[in-house]
Amino acid sequence: MDIQEQVNQQRVKYIVSSYRLDGGLAEEDRVNSPFDLYLDNLLKLYPTPLVELALVETLVDQWVKLPMTRGIDFLRQTHDKLKSWETQPIVSTVTPAQFQQITGLSPSPIFGSGETSSVRPIFHPS
Repeated sequence: MDIQEQVNQQRVKYIVSSYRLDGGLAEEDRVNSPFDLYLDNLLKLYPTPLVELALVETLVDQWVKLPMTRGIDFLRQTHDKLKSWETQPIVSTVTPAQFQQITGLSPSPIFGSGETSSVRPIFHPS
């Protein structure tokens, strides 16, 4: 794995840990946990920036639900979003600026190096 892949995977892990998407597993319980194995499989199947975007999109979807889904169920919903993007255009409801606010990470690996203050999503559904 090259340095860029390591950085990209670290970004995903940062999002997961920041929002406790793993369900709050202790570090010692995470080794080969079903959550980590599922996440690793997603990272093997899809480009890391796409997984990042799907995690954030799923997170935004979950904010309207209480209690918020976490753990394997959260990853299943993320995976469903990734699978839907295989057969139809990627429709993001999150702008680069919103992505940065939500994650604290640069949006450029996902959205490119364009302007981050845009209030328009990547694609508007018709």
